[in-house]
Amino acid sequence: MDNSVNILNWFEISVSDMSRAKSFYQTVFSIEMDQQEMMGMQMAMFPYNPMSGKLAGALVQSEMHKPSTDGAVIYLNGNPDLSVALGKVEGAGGQVVMPKTHIDEDTGYMAFFIDTEGNKVGLHSNK
Repeated sequence: MDNSVNILNWFEISVSDMSRAKSFYQTVFSIEMDQQEMMGMQMAMFPYNPMSGKLAGALVQSEMHKPSTDGAVIYLNGNPDLSVALGKVEGAGGQVVMPKTHIDEDTGYMAFFIDTEGNKVGLHSNK
């Protein structure tokens, strides 16, 4: 591995209620998520182009997936301004736990929310 490849190539957000979680993320990000069963797991895919080489991920419900506010945190893309997605979190059933916060001029802004499943998730945007 070197600096020409993404260090992260897939992410999964654990859920206990797929319908509720899918509705939450579709509302917050104004997206449609394709749901399917794979290897005994229920999965709802974030939109992506499989041939683009860009990062992809899904909501996943299985015996192995346990929602949590502890552990690793992923940051979802809130560009161009994370305020748009963050403003939908509470109306969709989540909780903002850190408002939009300036990191620095080069890095941009960040925020944290708790989704409907109890996961702490980050948002990042350039402005």
